[in-house]
Amino acid sequence: MRIAVIEDNEALANGIAFRLRDRGHAVDLLHDGQEADAFLAQEGADLVVLDLNLPLMDGIDVLRSLRRRGDNTPVILLTARSETAERVAGLDAGADDYLTKPFEMDELEARLRAMARRKNLEFSACDTLGPLVFDRNGRQLLQDGQPIDIPRKEIATLECLLERRGRIVSKSQLITHVYGTGSDADDSAIEPHVSRLRKRLEPFGIRIKTARGLGYMLEIGSV
Repeated sequence: MRIAVIEDNEALANGIAFRLRDRGHAVDLLHDGQEADAFLAQEGADLVVLDLNLPLMDGIDVLRSLRRRGDNTPVILLTARSETAERVAGLDAGADDYLTKPFEMDELEARLRAMARRKNLEFSACDTLGPLVFDRNGRQLLQDGQPIDIPRKEIATLECLLERRGRIVSKSQLITHVYGTGSDADDSAIEPHVSRLRKRLEPFGIRIKTARGLGYMLEIGSV
């Protein structure tokens, strides 16, 4: 599952991200409201953890902007404010839940699981891809419970495409995920990994479509 964590306290944000990634989820970290608003409009997420008190654009405004676009992504608000009026304003703006700081990570996880259940989202460390299963914790692709031998960079490519399933993923996004932030690898470096991965997946009804000039998109059909 892809979770956007929008929090300007970087220590707290990193702590949340570490916990969620340890559970096998993909996490995007954002630290100001304007950046978050642009990210949610362009990239989207399965769940959003949103701080109310953000620089550049308040969390309530980020939430209102999200809902004005017709985006019903589940949102849990984080706030240090204990006043009832603040919580009511957040819920009225379209939040699904709220949590007052300080909080326990176990409670945050429990509330995220509850939101996922209400929206019929799969809050687990495994993704089903037709007849295959991708284990996020083990970073393995499984067939009938047995791992398929796939090189590490191809697994990282699949991981990135899967995080954005149904959306176009640019070559630069893949480069960052596979080679790391700040890598000087050329966009063409990702092409052999995509090509080999495509050949491995096609027999299982899993296709990697090319959006010419834009990037790639994972599409799961039937064999």
